[in-house]
Amino acid sequence: MSLDKEKGVVENQERADYDLNSTTSGQIHHKGIRGYWDSFVDGFRRAPPAAVTGGSYKKAISKNELRLMSLTTGLGTGLLVASGDKLRMAGPAGVLIAYAITGLIMLAPTICSVSELSIAYPGLPGGFQSYYSKFIDDSLGFSLGWSYAIQWCCIISLELVTAAMTIKFWTLSVNPDVWVTIFLVVVLLINLGGAKVYAVAEGFFNSCKVLMLCGFVIFGLIIDVGGGPQGFIGGRYYHNPGAFTNFKGLASVFVTGAFSLGGSEFISLSAAETKNPRTSIRAASKLVYFKVIILFLGSLTFVGLLVPYDSPQLFGSGDIATHSSPYVLAAELNGIKVLPHIINVVILLSVTSVGVAAMYSSQRLIQSLAHQNLAPKWLDYIDKQGRPLRAWLLTVLTSFFSFIAAYDDQEDVFVWLLSISGISFVACWLFICVAHLRFRAALKYNGISTDSLAYIAPTGIIGSWCSIIINSLVLIAQFWTSLFPEGKPDANNFFRNYLGAPVMLLCYVCHKLYTRNWRLWKPVEEIDVNKDRVIYDPEVLELQNLEEQERYNKAPIWKKILIVCFD
Repeated sequence: MSLDKEKGVVENQERADYDLNSTTSGQIHHKGIRGYWDSFVDGFRRAPPAAVTGGSYKKAISKNELRLMSLTTGLGTGLLVASGDKLRMAGPAGVLIAYAITGLIMLAPTICSVSELSIAYPGLPGGFQSYYSKFIDDSLGFSLGWSYAIQWCCIISLELVTAAMTIKFWTLSVNPDVWVTIFLVVVLLINLGGAKVYAVAEGFFNSCKVLMLCGFVIFGLIIDVGGGPQGFIGGRYYHNPGAFTNFKGLASVFVTGAFSLGGSEFISLSAAETKNPRTSIRAASKLVYFKVIILFLGSLTFVGLLVPYDSPQLFGSGDIATHSSPYVLAAELNGIKVLPHIINVVILLSVTSVGVAAMYSSQRLIQSLAHQNLAPKWLDYIDKQGRPLRAWLLTVLTSFFSFIAAYDDQEDVFVWLLSISGISFVACWLFICVAHLRFRAALKYNGISTDSLAYIAPTGIIGSWCSIIINSLVLIAQFWTSLFPEGKPDANNFFRNYLGAPVMLLCYVCHKLYTRNWRLWKPVEEIDVNKDRVIYDPEVLELQNLEEQERYNKAPIWKKILIVCFD
């Protein structure tokens, strides 16, 4: 009892010190430039002890900001640049089929599942990153956690290298590392501003991306039906050179599709910094369908109609010194003069946006691992502005790898970085769905009805099983196409396209050897389903549901459609 009292005295003293510092900080604002500087420096000090897990994060992200992040986070290199290589390998119809399966069968159920878990456990640091250890196994949590964090650290470099490659459209005379430095400074400054600056910056970047892709769909339709200099195009390139290449080409698209759509799960990562996670995450999760159908499938449909898959200007063709985005080529090949420059500018904004998101997420993932004792405790540091400062410094160090952009074979570096990233997304989605199944099993074991949950995944456990099966098949197909690209085993090609899997396996085995925990998963009776879970008052929850139903019933038809699709 005395220990509890002593602990309470210490915590109260710490909070009192923090209140004193906050008061002092507030007074400082009236003292001019020096006051602002002192306030800025004070923001880097450790945050006070949080009353609840995840309480150190500020509730800085609004519902609309989370919606926009859900819609476009990750929308950059994978779609706007790497899709050109996959168009070359699979053909236009093959790309559409692979992206449709990836988006609607793999991703959509995953987002529904992670939303259910995030609303049940909004305070867990790292969001879905904590689910693997909580519901499945600590070694799996260590393996997936570190591979996913490493992946996002690699994506920072990948996006900056892509920015340097994109600049080649205008000039080859400037050293690529100059452009890397400029874009890296922008990424660092936005992340230094914390969650609110990140949300505002992403709002601007993402608005540009959405407007460009929606505009590209309209442009593609006009050009395809005869509104361009070449007249009617229709399905010309589906006949010559063709709609498909071969089955291996189709199988190779899925991982790039996962990489392109990756980042949608950020709605879970941002749960601890979101105002009212129940309504915000639910609304954000619905936008995945708009993202997949309009922004991805819609734009890729017209890329396939306007760009032949055997074009020597496509990324990966190796026929000329410089290659362009398939979106740029769609305008350039059809005689549109100014639009390629506009699209290229938006691509630069897009890769900067993904670089910002990659740094924002990787630091929080690393801090989450430290909080779970899966990384050095020194990294579990959150400052008064809600920034995982030490983890951020670590990601800054890894971002310097992007200066390899000056290497002659940039595209080779691009492929290697992409290989680490794509596989991690597939594994992440697979085990999010496994964690969802384990969560439901733990609820059933403890006699807890799903009616007590604030949000129930509309795809249910059937959706999770479908996603698990498809993700597993994708991993098998990628293994096959990587090891046997042309019938004979090719070790170099295997690691170029499947490097993420050996990294995950190595982390998993090392953690098993270190902990000597040989179990593959936790028994359901050992899962503490109520720990860290927000348990809603049944009466309050029922009242909220009735209010939402009444709002829906009173709404006109057009508003009902908006509520169902976006709210």
